[in-house]
Amino acid sequence: MQTILGANGQIAIALAQELIQHYTDDIRLVSRHPVKINSTDTLFPADLMDPVLTAKAVAGSDIVYFTVGLPMDTPLWVAQFPIIMRNVIDACKQHQAKLVFFDNTYMYPQNDDVLTEDTPFAPVGTKGRIRGQMANMLLEEIASHQINAVICRAPEFYGPGKTQSITNSLIFDKIRQHKTARVLWRDDTIRTLIWTPDASRATALIGNTPDAYDQTWHLPCDDQQITYKSFIATAAEIYQRELPYKVIPGWVLKTGALFNRQLKEIKELLPRYAHNNIFDSSRFKQRFPAFHITSYEEGIRLIKAEQERN
Repeated sequence: MQTILGANGQIAIALAQELIQHYTDDIRLVSRHPVKINSTDTLFPADLMDPVLTAKAVAGSDIVYFTVGLPMDTPLWVAQFPIIMRNVIDACKQHQAKLVFFDNTYMYPQNDDVLTEDTPFAPVGTKGRIRGQMANMLLEEIASHQINAVICRAPEFYGPGKTQSITNSLIFDKIRQHKTARVLWRDDTIRTLIWTPDASRATALIGNTPDAYDQTWHLPCDDQQITYKSFIATAAEIYQRELPYKVIPGWVLKTGALFNRQLKEIKELLPRYAHNNIFDSSRFKQRFPAFHITSYEEGIRLIKAEQERN
């Protein structure tokens, strides 16, 4: 059996679909209020803050996927994420289950450095520190051979369905509403975005590849170097209409964070939009050369098609 913890988000949904198509039909979905994705899924409601419930949720699993997300609420992250991570690690150790940790890049430095699996952690702000703490917690267990686990790390998302990201909310949602799109800080810095279904497919592949464990993998992204300026220009060609956008400068964002709670919560992430943010996934591409990576153009076309259907 393969178990997905935090089973209601877009990554988990696409992961469950990928698992049943290529790996197993014995899938357990765990969250506070899980909902079936595939007809054969089994549901296990659980609060992962509870170590006993977490152990029961993991029991009987061969592979456990950690795709747990929390709202952008710093005190909540501080209070819950480290405890949830510890509970999941302990449960996997207790039941001898492999652990696949789906991670982000918040703990990386926010500068122009190219990000690789070997980039040292240099978190800016509390959220980055918490995510670094969670990753280090698992890395220490791996190094001491206490658990068979792997870290799958992804940069900022864009994608279909319930994908939650700045790119989706400030660009594609605005396009759908025929409103002016927004770009944070600058439109000329190089970005790396990952198509959410690719992130899920790659996570399933790594989770079902025994020799991929006990290390960190950067999940695969299009190699094309884009800026938000070029990304929106490509979208305009695909949508076949002018797509106006506005760049919100850094000083406006910093001032707004004093009064707007949502901006305050993402304030520590904003410097990455002032710099190139290049995420190197070449190691994955060399190990899995047959994996199809969705190009930015292809991804934009798929989002447009979904918007037209809905």
